[in-house]
Amino acid sequence: MGVNIIPILLSLKVAVASVLIVTCLSIPVAGHMVKRKFPGKDIIESLITLPLVLPPSVVGFILLYIFGKNGPLGRLLESMFNVRIVFTIWGAIIAAVVVSFPLMYQSVKASIESVDPNLENAARTLGAGEFKVFFTITLPLAWNGVLAGFVLAFARSLGEFGATLMIAGNIPGRTQTMPLAIYFYSEAGMSHEAIVLVLIMTIFSFLVIYGLNHWGKGSKRKAKRGMSDDKNEF
Repeated sequence: MGVNIIPILLSLKVAVASVLIVTCLSIPVAGHMVKRKFPGKDIIESLITLPLVLPPSVVGFILLYIFGKNGPLGRLLESMFNVRIVFTIWGAIIAAVVVSFPLMYQSVKASIESVDPNLENAARTLGAGEFKVFFTITLPLAWNGVLAGFVLAFARSLGEFGATLMIAGNIPGRTQTMPLAIYFYSEAGMSHEAIVLVLIMTIFSFLVIYGLNHWGKGSKRKAKRGMSDDKNEF
């Protein structure tokens, strides 16, 4: 029996869309949180990272309440733009964005914090504005963390189950991603289909972890080599 590739394609669509949204949001948010001090900063940061510790079903219920037919955003989107989020692929994308954003945010934030402020101050003394300093000095130096967060967020989006089930449901061909398909194939006794999808996700997750570890070690070796070259010049 052939394997249904639609859940694989849907998972890839959801993961790609969500990770692009998360990347565009996390970079400015992390930069602002690192560089600015304002009242309530700790509360906002706690809210950003809250999905990391909340059960996925709780995250899904909150999203269902917000974007449901009678929810504040759901009612607004449907009345003004005739857009429905619940039980659509957009619900799956929103669920993936919410659960993967904290991973990307933490990675980007840690990388920005590790940038030497003297380099940023040197650019400012030469007349560069904050926007130019961030995108020409801070972001390039923090790029390793951005890429690591991108990969982790993609993997997390690809494997999201609980929140997706709550807000997007399990509609074959529309919202049934790989994790949902695995669960319901298993419940229906379709072990062959479930095993194939499990193998695909396991291999992909292994490659993600292996790639991150290998890339991280390579970056450290390059940094050490660069430091030795600088010492040899002196």
